[in-house]
Amino acid sequence: MKFLDQAKVYIRSGDGGAGSVSFRREKFIEFGGPDGGDGGRGGDIFVEAVEGLNTLIDYRYQQHYRAKTGTHGMGRNRTGAKGPDVTLKVPAGTQVYAEDNETLLFDLTRIGERHRIAAGGNGGFGNAYFKTSVNQAPRRANPGLEGEELTIWLRLKLIADAGVVGLPNAGKSTFLAAVTAARPKIADYPFTTLHPNLGVATVDGNEFVLADIPGLIEGAHEGVGIGDRFLGHVERTRVLLHLVSATEEDVGHAYKTVRAELAAYGEGLTDKPEIVALSKIDTLSDTEKAEKLKLLGRACGKRPLAISAVSRDGMTQALRQLRREIVGLKMGEVEDNEEEDRWASPSEANGGDPRTVDPRDLEEDDAGESATTSRAARRSGSEETR
Repeated sequence: MKFLDQAKVYIRSGDGGAGSVSFRREKFIEFGGPDGGDGGRGGDIFVEAVEGLNTLIDYRYQQHYRAKTGTHGMGRNRTGAKGPDVTLKVPAGTQVYAEDNETLLFDLTRIGERHRIAAGGNGGFGNAYFKTSVNQAPRRANPGLEGEELTIWLRLKLIADAGVVGLPNAGKSTFLAAVTAARPKIADYPFTTLHPNLGVATVDGNEFVLADIPGLIEGAHEGVGIGDRFLGHVERTRVLLHLVSATEEDVGHAYKTVRAELAAYGEGLTDKPEIVALSKIDTLSDTEKAEKLKLLGRACGKRPLAISAVSRDGMTQALRQLRREIVGLKMGEVEDNEEEDRWASPSEANGGDPRTVDPRDLEEDDAGESATTSRAARRSGSEETR
């Protein structure tokens, strides 16, 4: 399946149906009066995140979407049917932007999340609506209102547990192919990977999603090379696996180049937990491997892993470390959500509207207040008797 992470789409919701001019015609009823029904609403346009998609390729071949017009009103006070809705199905992680490609309208991060982006026009009033005491036989009806018309941008940022980053030809796609069932294109030249690839890795019976991000070079945040277009996919990952090829002459400089691009892009990419690994160690002797691991550790300030997708050295250790970081972050997210729920006010717990009150609370309060009043009355009566 071809990959596309950005698409421009024109949408137009349906117009409302026209109202009807009609009069009741029945035997023995000379002046039946108006009975023209209202027109139906035009169809809405929704965007929904669905399962099983990881690309916007469908919107390369169809960029125009129009909802149907509502049915016109009919006699006997029959309101027209609403026009059928149109739903744009997108992968989870899709953002919807206005025509300027800067104003964010919606961010769909969960499967099943659904938003209306264009409302259908209201139906026009039939002549029954205009009946008054001085105009008992109106011959006018309203046309339906026009639907909304706009151009939007769909931008996909893949959602993965871990993202594999590094310079071009660092072995990212080879690593993904070795630990998952994904089959990305692999070749011995830079920029073999032109779009992100997803795969599901398994370690000790646990699964998590890996994303292979195209290679970054110096100046990528300014559009050099493939540019910063794919750095957006890194935003959605929880953990970064930073691969530095053992074939690099200066592994420290290679590491710092990628980190500088992540920092220049911003969006908190450098704040994400990072696991650093020296890849392609099967090409080095033991002495060279020890020397490069030492240089890389000095550059990143931590102890790097040593891996090889060919000999499988260090692969399981890398997966276990990734899994450990992911589990820790997920547990932290759950604890944060529980803490927010614990400190939520009763009104927020009832849907987030401070004006919302559970009727049962009022009943309990009324019951408690009446009981208190009864006790006070009895006490007052007994004192008067004495």
